[in-house]
Order: sequence, then structure tokens, then C-alpha cells
Amino acid sequence: MERRIRRLGIFMVLCFLARFVQLNNIQVVKASSLASAPDNPRVQAVQSDDARGDILSADGIVLASSVPSNGYYRYQRVYNPFTAQLFGQIVGYDSTIYGRTGIEDQYNSFLRSHTRPATSLRDLLTDRTTTGNVTLTVSTTLQTQVAQAVDAIDVNGSAPEASAVVLDVKTGAVEAMYGNPNFDPRPLVSPDITSEKYAWALLDPQSGQSPLVSRAFQYGRAPGSTFKTVTSAAVYDHQPALAELDVPQARCIPLPQSDKKLCNYGHASAQGAESCGGVLTVTLPTSCDTAFATLGMDLGGQSLTSEAQAFGFNQNVPIDVPGAGVSKFPAGPLFDSTPSSQAYSAFGQQDVVATTLQMAMVAAGIADRGVIMTPHVMRDVHDSSGALVTAYQPHPWLTATSPLTAAAVTSLMQSVVTMPGATAYGLFPAQWNVAAKTGTAETGRTNQYTNDWMIAFAPANDPKVAVAVSVPNQGYSQTGAEVAGPPTKTILGDALAATP
Repeated sequence: MERRIRRLGIFMVLCFLARFVQLNNIQVVKASSLASAPDNPRVQAVQSDDARGDILSADGIVLASSVPSNGYYRYQRVYNPFTAQLFGQIVGYDSTIYGRTGIEDQYNSFLRSHTRPATSLRDLLTDRTTTGNVTLTVSTTLQTQVAQAVDAIDVNGSAPEASAVVLDVKTGAVEAMYGNPNFDPRPLVSPDITSEKYAWALLDPQSGQSPLVSRAFQYGRAPGSTFKTVTSAAVYDHQPALAELDVPQARCIPLPQSDKKLCNYGHASAQGAESCGGVLTVTLPTSCDTAFATLGMDLGGQSLTSEAQAFGFNQNVPIDVPGAGVSKFPAGPLFDSTPSSQAYSAFGQQDVVATTLQMAMVAAGIADRGVIMTPHVMRDVHDSSGALVTAYQPHPWLTATSPLTAAAVTSLMQSVVTMPGATAYGLFPAQWNVAAKTGTAETGRTNQYTNDWMIAFAPANDPKVAVAVSVPNQGYSQTGAEVAGPPTKTILGDALAATP
């Protein structure tokens, strides 16, 4: 009995010591971090009870602000009703139930009420409580024009999940970024909790079709022949002699290690497929699949993967909007030893996935002599008194290729627009001096749909803006030039007019 009492006593002493250590850990060691933790209900209450800074467009329109409230909290977050849906996937929301997304989350440390550091003795005697006002690189004018061009795409009576991105080639600034469908964040900041929950349920956040997921920078699809720009760069970077390879004219080619054939566009039957071939200066403008399949197999898996990753595939994009999707390109020993996969991947099919933002960066990288600037949507932050707190400093993200290769691929992309018989011949006014590439990616769905693309930049001799447009799930008879070409022309023209 005494032994049991002794063991029980030791056990109780150990429990007391453990509790003592844990209490000291919480109340002393972790006190500061717990007190400021975003999940702390008291922190959430204080932040919800205080005003937040404004979020403004590049042309000075207030997109988000805080107004006095008669509800549970002193202030309520509101979004401009004229721009709320237009900027929903960029600005995001600040919900007491569902948290923060977009700029509301990325720059929360500036937007929330906080005490600015003292810079003088006088500051110690004054109230230093402030908020930051975040100004974006995206203007309401160009964003509206891009949204109208995207929303106007209505092929075969359906509103596709189309998207577009416009980048400043030299700075990486996102001038416009819009995906369809979008969402209105206003119901998600409703003072009525029941209304907020109902709005959330309608957005169907667990569904892959939810408008909470941006088709512009979070959701990727097969880029099709727009990826041929990357394969062309791989030719110049890894095996320049292949640029002079005269690929024989063919409708279809046999695939090694397989009993299948790879055919060009229009292959409802092998006899219906287009016949094409030639050297790179011909096969890129005419977008010859069999030729690029041949080039892909000659380059091999390692060269293709290396070039794709140099352009940003298989990497987290450092854009300052949370949740950017990762564009994917095959890698590893299996891909290196499978010529058929290399053949399809060389023209953006099979396991290749790209966001619209990624393909805009590919175009921008070629335009900017091989350098991809870090994409960003924040221009600057000012405090509540108007003083500048910080301004974004443009900087490179990747050196994708050499200036010589970029110049060579630019010339190929110019031919896409200027060479008779090329896929975008005559689409753009000659004075714009556009470099472009079309894409028509088969989706593999039973009813044979395509993802239609176009990427472009201009002026080719001194590029200012790069554009990517993606229009998924189109009829098999449609092409990238037919579907994505007209909105790309509209958007590029508006972007050139808006960019100094």
C-alpha cells in the first residue's frame, strides 16, 4: 500500500511540475506571440473593431475601405459596388468567419490598424496609430476593358471560363488580370452572419468550378502550341543545329515505343490532318505539330524540362497575391526515357499545365531579352497621413534564356503575324509590330474539346506589354486564332494605349 501511495505522490508531483512548466511557457515564453497571433479571438476582435486602410486602383479609385457600423463591430469592411466583382479575385475579402484572401491578406500588416515606429522624440508624445493605404498596379479602366473582352467571348452559346493577363514587360507590374467566372466579395463581409454563410455556400468553395478560384492565375490548363515558344527557345539554347533541321512534310508521324501515330490539326482521320514540315522559321509560324514533336524527341527530356523550368514551370510564382497556381511540365527518368511523352509535351499537350499568368510571363520573358520580371500587383503603400511607407521595387525573377535566343524567338513570333499562311496572319495592325503565338490544345475529353490560347507582346522592337488569353473547352473545330485572337487584339490595343 505504501508503495502505491508513494508512486501516486510522485505522479502527482510530476503532473504539478508539468503544469507549472506549461503555464510559464504560455504566460512568459509564448505570451507575446500568442497575444499577437492572428487566430487569437481578442486580436480578431480588435482588428474587426478598428478601421482598415483603403485599397485603391492605379487610377485612384477606392476599391475597399472601412466605414462606421451600427453592428457588433465599430467598423465594417466595404467594397466599391462598381468594382467589387471586377477586382474580386485580386483584392479578395476580409471576412470575420472565412478569413482573408487576396490583397486583404497579403498586405494585412499594412492595412490593419497599427502603431507606426517612432522616428523622433516628438513621436513618443503623439498618437502613432495609423493604417496603410495600398495602391495597386491595376487600373479600373484597363481592367474593365479586359473584363469586357473576356466576358464577351461567347462561342457556341456558352460563356467559357476564359481569362486574360496583361503584364508590363519591363517591370513585371500586372496591368490587368481577370478570369471568368469571378465573384462579388460584398456578401462575405455582411454584418448578418446568416447572409454571409449563405453567400459562402453559393460560392461552392469545395468545387473545382468555384469562382473563388481564379482562372487567370490559380487554375491551369494545357497551353497547346503557345508552349512551342519555349520549345523553340530550347532548340537555340541546347541544340542550335536543330533550328536548321528540315523536318519532312507529313500529316502524321509514328511514335517510338508505340503503335500509335501523332497527327497534325484536323485529324478526325489521318487523311484529314494537315500536312506540314520544314525548318523552324516555317514550322513555328504555321504551328506544325509533327515538326515540333520531332524537335521535342530530338531535344530529349532533360533539355525540354530544363527549358520549361527556366521559364517558371514547376515553381511557385512569387506574385503578391496568395494562392498562385504552379504550372507543370513533366520531369524525371520516366519522361527522359519516353519519346512519345516528349513529342506531345513539346507542343504543350499531355501532362503540360499552365496558368494564363504563366504564359503571359513566357511572352514577357521573350520580350524582355530573356528576363522574367517578378510579377506584382502592389504599386505602393501610404499611411493615413499620406506619407509614403513603401513602394514596390521591380526586380528579376528568372533569367529564362539569353538575349540572342530571345531575339530569335521574337523573330519567329513576328512571323506568326506577318507570314502568309501563319496562324495569326493579318490579325493585328502592322504598325503595332506584334509578336504572337496561337495555341489549340486538345483536352482529351470524350466530345473532343480544345483549350484555345494566344500570347502576344508589342511593339516587338521595344516591347511594352505582354498579353495572354485562354479560352477553354471550345468545340473541336475552333482554333486559338479564331477564338482567342479577337479578344487578344482588343486587349493588346487597349494595353498599348494605356501603357506609357
